[in-house]
Amino acid sequence: MAIKKVGVVGCGIMGGGIAQVCAQSGYQVTVSEINDDLLNKGMKVIKGNLARSVEKGKLSREEEAAIVGRLKGTTRVEDFGDCDLVIEAATENMNLKKKIFGDLDRVGAPNVVLATNTSCLSVTEVAMATKRPDKVIGTHFFNPVPVMKLLEIVTTIVSSEESFNTVKAFGQSLGKTVIVAKDTPAFIANRIAMPMSIEAIKVYEAGLATKEDIDNAMVYGYNHPIGPLALADLVGLDTLLYVCDSIYAEFKDPRWAPPLLLRRMVTAGQLGRKSGKGFYDYTKK
Repeated sequence: MAIKKVGVVGCGIMGGGIAQVCAQSGYQVTVSEINDDLLNKGMKVIKGNLARSVEKGKLSREEEAAIVGRLKGTTRVEDFGDCDLVIEAATENMNLKKKIFGDLDRVGAPNVVLATNTSCLSVTEVAMATKRPDKVIGTHFFNPVPVMKLLEIVTTIVSSEESFNTVKAFGQSLGKTVIVAKDTPAFIANRIAMPMSIEAIKVYEAGLATKEDIDNAMVYGYNHPIGPLALADLVGLDTLLYVCDSIYAEFKDPRWAPPLLLRRMVTAGQLGRKSGKGFYDYTKK
């Protein structure tokens, strides 16, 4: 099935990035938020990103105008009724995702493919909240979406081959490198990367090294573009904690048990870049 119109549920950091990339790739995009204030904030961020691309010479003014013209904001789920693909990019909360997918199932066209941008939750469980579980796929984008080239597609035991092929071709049309994972906790990338972040926090918590030396060890010793503590700040410490708790609940494997320091920082509102402070202080220039 050819994708022409894309819907994106959520216009935050991830949803806004997905909407921007889809519009830049030539798709008509409808992006939603729960109220006008959040929608306007998200659209402002997208337009700011595009304006900076123009300033850097990566886009022309005409291209910028065309991309913005392909974006439509809404607060109504009914506006997804004519979409060929709808990607949900809401908070990592299973009950919320089930509610969203139930609504999308109700208003969606017969052939619409529904995708969830979850990084750790069961795609199968999300799919079973609909009457068309064969048309539900996981599409795990990476932050920041306009920059990161990876798209992790997650298939379930009930996903149809047609839905998978449709989403794979769509991901490639965005210029993404597509990898395919089965519906297991943390999929591929996070299952490998998250234990490193947990161990880095434990090393710092134990006072074995400074945060700078921990990050430099991985940047300069293993050629990682960013250290594990800086990466945790970028992802969001609350998100990291939620992912770790979710995976630990599935596996009961001690390596997924979140460090106490991580839980205390989240309780204190030190969430990383999004709050201005995490392992590093982002309030200072």
